[in-house]
Amino acid sequence: MIINPIDLLKFLQWSRPTTTKKKAIDLTGLEKNKANTLNSSKAHTKALIGKGIANSILIEPIPTFIKAECEHVISGNNNSWIVLGRDRPGGRLTGFGGRGDTQAGMIDIVVGRMGYQVREVDENNQPIYVNPNFETDASRIYISQKTNIDSNFGLVNGKVGNAKSRSAIGIKADGVRIVAREGIKLITKTDRINSQGGEVVAVNGIDLIAGNDDSDLQPFVKGKNVVELFNRVLKRVEDLTGLVETLLLAQDNYNTVLTAHTHIQTGAPGAPTAPSIEGAAGGIVSVLQHLFQNVLSFPIHRLNIESMKFQYLSPIGGKYINSRHNNVN
Repeated sequence: MIINPIDLLKFLQWSRPTTTKKKAIDLTGLEKNKANTLNSSKAHTKALIGKGIANSILIEPIPTFIKAECEHVISGNNNSWIVLGRDRPGGRLTGFGGRGDTQAGMIDIVVGRMGYQVREVDENNQPIYVNPNFETDASRIYISQKTNIDSNFGLVNGKVGNAKSRSAIGIKADGVRIVAREGIKLITKTDRINSQGGEVVAVNGIDLIAGNDDSDLQPFVKGKNVVELFNRVLKRVEDLTGLVETLLLAQDNYNTVLTAHTHIQTGAPGAPTAPSIEGAAGGIVSVLQHLFQNVLSFPIHRLNIESMKFQYLSPIGGKYINSRHNNVN
């Protein structure tokens, strides 16, 4: 079966997913000579020349990268770059490379400089020159021996804080996925000394921050401790239920005795009657039950509750339910 190249191109363009902001094929900002070459191709070859079908050569707008003197740049034909040099998150005067620090080596892996606004030339067909842009460039893996990684990417401090003058790796794209067939570990404080020779004193945890907003950042809870706490609370509630039930039974017994007791009328009419023998005996039993089974149990019950509050809900408790290091919003 013979496929017309024009029909194939139309099908591929139609079947590609589209977005509300960017067309699947956008040659806006392409240098005019290149655009004229594409448009002047003969009809039978125009559909495929420079179109990139089957990963062939694709002509598209690519800005001119401003290379620093110390940098070794590897660039592909489709706005893909690997830059080896010194720390610089922007122009040549930025970062620790810009101020001349030693031990500030950097590897910057970038695809899609200028992001969705990419252009090769301006309205006057003059080349557009660009520096690294951590906000607009489409995807980046930035590795630096010494950098201010949070400031570079415009990140909030969170509980972990803002790393300054530290070795760092930053990853940014529309979607970042870390996939492991067997397991993923996020581990902090593995070494006693950091990359700058300083002692690592504090244990910095892990912040999971949605929306780059740390205003409501809270500690993770520890699931096993929470389950244990709830089980103990429920046990105390059951104990309290038993105490109240015993109290009610004792009171009920006493009320029964009082309801059934009788008096023997003695002395002058209208004079107080003698105490009920049955009522007095039942009352004594009820008071003793109340004292030993209920009243004396409540201080122990309160002590148990306070112990649980300290152990699970106090930051210095042995089974504090919140993580002391890891936070989420």
